[in-house]
Amino acid sequence: MKKTLVSALTTALVVGAASTTFAAANPFSDVPADHWAYDAVSQLAADGVIEGYGDTTFRGNQSITRYEMAQMVAKAMAKTDVSAADKALIDKLAAEFSDELNNLGVRVSNLERNADMVKWNGEARYTYRSVRTEHAGDSGKDRDNSDKLLFRLEPSAEVNDHWHVNARLDATTEMSDDKGAGEDHDEDKVDLKRVYAQGDYKNFQVKLGKLGFETPENGLVFDNEENAFSGAQVAFGSNVKTTLMAGRLDVDDQKASTWKRGEDTNIGDSANFQGITVQYDAPEVSKLTGGVGYYHLNSDDFKGLKDDLNKGETYTNGKNDEDNADIWSANLGYRFDKTNALFGAYANNTSADNLDKSWQVLYNYKGAEPANKGTWGAYAAYRYLGTYTSIFGTEDAQVVGAKGWEVGANYAPFHNVLATAKYFNGKSIDSDRDVDTLWGRVEFFF
Repeated sequence: MKKTLVSALTTALVVGAASTTFAAANPFSDVPADHWAYDAVSQLAADGVIEGYGDTTFRGNQSITRYEMAQMVAKAMAKTDVSAADKALIDKLAAEFSDELNNLGVRVSNLERNADMVKWNGEARYTYRSVRTEHAGDSGKDRDNSDKLLFRLEPSAEVNDHWHVNARLDATTEMSDDKGAGEDHDEDKVDLKRVYAQGDYKNFQVKLGKLGFETPENGLVFDNEENAFSGAQVAFGSNVKTTLMAGRLDVDDQKASTWKRGEDTNIGDSANFQGITVQYDAPEVSKLTGGVGYYHLNSDDFKGLKDDLNKGETYTNGKNDEDNADIWSANLGYRFDKTNALFGAYANNTSADNLDKSWQVLYNYKGAEPANKGTWGAYAAYRYLGTYTSIFGTEDAQVVGAKGWEVGANYAPFHNVLATAKYFNGKSIDSDRDVDTLWGRVEFFF
C-alpha cells in the first residue's frame, strides 16, 4: 500500500489522538490469542517497526482488542523505511484490520482487502551451469553445460484466520536445444511441485500435502528449494522449534546428478521418509543458532547405488543390499552483526559404508534483497559432500561427491531483479580428480 508523506503524517497524528480519545470506550472484540496477527506484530516489533504498548511490551499472554491491534498497524503504516518482508506483513495486517483502520481514519479499500484472500507470486529465471571433471589418467576434462529457463507461479489462498492453501507450478525448458516436452527430454513441461494446506497457530504449525523441505543444514542433506515430499509436517515451539516430518518422496525424480541406480536394482522410484529437527534461534536473546536433525529413508532404489563421479563405488552395509539411509546432522551458526555471519553443518549416513560423511563451513556477508535495488552480498564456503549422505543435497556450484572451496556473490541491479554468480573448485572425494563449476542465475520476481 503506497503512502505519501502527507498521509503518513496524518496517520501518525490520527493514531496519537485516537489513543487518547477512545481509550475509555472500545466497541471491538478481542483478537483470539492464537490469531496469526500476534506473530506478525511480534516480528514487526522485533524488527523495530512498532513498539506494542507505550512501554514497548505486549502484556504477556493477555489478548488485545482488534482496535488496539489496528492502532499498532496504523503506526507501522506510518513508517516509510521498512524492509520488503516487513512491508508485506504490514499490508497483510492492514487488510485484516481494514474496518478498524477506517474508523481511525486510515483508509484501506475493500478491493485490496478482498485481493488479499488470494495472492499470486512468481518468478522467471535463467540458470547457467558448467561442470568440468578431470579425465582418469590424463589432463583432459569432461564438460557438462546446461542452460535452463524456468517460469514459476506460487498461488496462496486464505481459507480462514489460521489456514491457507499454497501451491507451486514450474514450467522449465532446456535452452541448449529449445525442444519441447516429449522430444529428447522431459524437462520442458509444467510440474505441480507443491500443493499443501498450512495451518498457523501460536507457536504451532501444521502442513499437509506435497510440501518442500525446511531443513536447517543449508542444503547439505536436502535441497530446500528443489526437493519435496508428500506427507505431513508439524512444527512447534518458539525460540526452540521442533519439526516432525513423515511421508514419501520420489527418489528417481529428485536424486542428485552424481549418482545412479545399479543395473540390477529394483526400481521403486519412491522412499518412505521420516525426519525430526530441533533448532534454536532467538535473535533477540542470542547471536548463536544451532540444532540437530535425523532423517530416515527406505527404498529399494538405494540397493547397489553407483557413484557416477567416482566410477563404481557402491552403497553397502557389508552385505551389498542396504536399502536404508539413516542420516544424522548437527549445525551451528553465529551472527556477528547484521552483515556478518558464520555457519557450519555436519551430517553422517550411518547406513553407508563409504562416502558417508558431509560437512560445510560458510561465511556470509550482507545479502541482496530483490525488493531493494542496489543491495548486494557475498560469501565463501568450504564443502565436503559425501555422495551417500548428500544424496538430495543442493547442487548449484557445489558438486555432490566432491570437496573444495566455493565463492559467490549476488546483486539487485533493479527492483525485483536478482543476479547471482557462484564458483566451485575442488576434487572428487574418492578419486581425487579435479572438479570445478561455474554457476550463474538471473531472476525476475513478480
